[in-house]
Amino acid sequence: MNFTRWSARLPGTQRRAAARTDTTVSPDRRSDGSVPAARVEQLTEEAPPVPAVDDLPVRDVLDRVPALVALVHGPDHRLAYVNDAYVAAFGMRDLGARAREALPELDEPGLFPLLDQVQRSGRPRTLKSRRAPDGRSYTFTCTPVTEGGGGDRGDRGVLVFATDVTDHAEAAARLRASERRQRETAVTLQRSLLPQELEEPDDLRVAATYHPGGTEAAVGGDWYDVITLGGGRTALVIGDVMGRGVRAAAVMGQLRTAVRAYARLDLPPHEVLQLLDGLATEIDANQIATCVYAIHDPNEGRLVYASAGHLPILVRDENGTVQRADEPTGPPLGTGGWVHTSGSISLTPGSTAVLYTDGLVERRDEDLDEGIAALERALSGATGTPQVICDRLVRSAGVTPDHDDDVAVLVLQHPARTGADAELFRNAALELLGGVEAAPRARAFASGVLTSWRFPTDLHDLGVLATSELVANSLQHGTPPMRLRLRRTDRRLIIEVTDGDDHLPRRRRAEPGDESGRGIAIVATIATNWGSRRTPGGGKAVWCEFVLPKP
Repeated sequence: MNFTRWSARLPGTQRRAAARTDTTVSPDRRSDGSVPAARVEQLTEEAPPVPAVDDLPVRDVLDRVPALVALVHGPDHRLAYVNDAYVAAFGMRDLGARAREALPELDEPGLFPLLDQVQRSGRPRTLKSRRAPDGRSYTFTCTPVTEGGGGDRGDRGVLVFATDVTDHAEAAARLRASERRQRETAVTLQRSLLPQELEEPDDLRVAATYHPGGTEAAVGGDWYDVITLGGGRTALVIGDVMGRGVRAAAVMGQLRTAVRAYARLDLPPHEVLQLLDGLATEIDANQIATCVYAIHDPNEGRLVYASAGHLPILVRDENGTVQRADEPTGPPLGTGGWVHTSGSISLTPGSTAVLYTDGLVERRDEDLDEGIAALERALSGATGTPQVICDRLVRSAGVTPDHDDDVAVLVLQHPARTGADAELFRNAALELLGGVEAAPRARAFASGVLTSWRFPTDLHDLGVLATSELVANSLQHGTPPMRLRLRRTDRRLIIEVTDGDDHLPRRRRAEPGDESGRGIAIVATIATNWGSRRTPGGGKAVWCEFVLPKP
């Protein structure tokens, strides 16, 4: 093959004659600023010719290019030329042989199909950062060339230009490995800060799931928790720290720990968020988080909640109707200057509630309300256990391993119990009227109820004693109205006394000469757990519970 003819037809080559500049200065022009005679003579001489690109010896240029260059010709890609850099990298090659035999090293990077494509289309193509058999990485550019200016595919050749990008490829690989390690660190931290096992309330069935995003940047601060408060009540929380990576996960861990501590105070939801708001500002003034804190009381049949900029709770009743929790919703945690308030939504037996983070419903190409509406439709047809519902909602939202945001979902059910199962969950209540007869009536009521519930003698006696002490404490320190409530579940006996005074009792050590102050100490000694809280309408509730013996 005549390489000179081929090299003269590379696309984009502009054929321009060398620029010639004939500049003369008239000897008659003289002035104070005139150029000296010697300078005039230099300018009047003809400038040396500048060689045109077309006149350069192309083969000599390509032989000295540090990149690898090869030229193939015809539909079967006969080898026409390789430069010195190519020979140094892969050795001598037989000119005239077909490329598949002459250039086997191009097979592993996948260049032969690309040669066919460039041959047919007449358009250049590039493969970036492909590893060759010599262990180095190259970026291959295949450019069509024609002989004699013809456009026939049979006259076309392909110029292969390979640039060594090994250093860049290794740097990119190190960067990817670093990002992968950072993501693994963030995911490990995130999962370690989430509850390893959810607490199991007596009256609720719960399940939760967490899906990290597909990249390190998508691993954020989503969290959830289930906290048993005692007295049959359960706190549920879900939140999302704005931001990504290890920092967001660390802030999440601090907030989750604080939520558990504040929950032990048995405060209303809005007061818990008020405390969290101040703490979030102290942790990082530039970091904000959304959160929903809810409390379920089986005696009320409602879910009392407060929201700090979080998405609304969804509740599906036993008929499949989905209700979205209304306001109030305050600003996110960490913004400060806002007084949060509590709301409530019905959660009757047979209902299912879903708490979730924005990764489940937020998409770049659609409005957030559309995502929530799609989740409502998926929930309306979701049945089964909480874990089944949880998995179904995640699938319906299209959450995949490469999802661009992390997702947390918490599902809780208040099951409707019938038959023998319903016999294990009982309630009994007595309105306490003031006077000396209130304590004996409360003891008699508790004894009759515990006997009808077929409790063993020792548990019966402990329950009557705890009832007597709680009622006596309420009669002495509380105000009307007063109420005694007994509740049994499949795991525990709960005794609760409410009154109109909001002063919370505390356990103290009574001196030998004191005539009072031993009631709460006795209850704390004989009961498995005890506690007190203020009630929403004013007043307080003091409770204790006994774990039932396993059958």
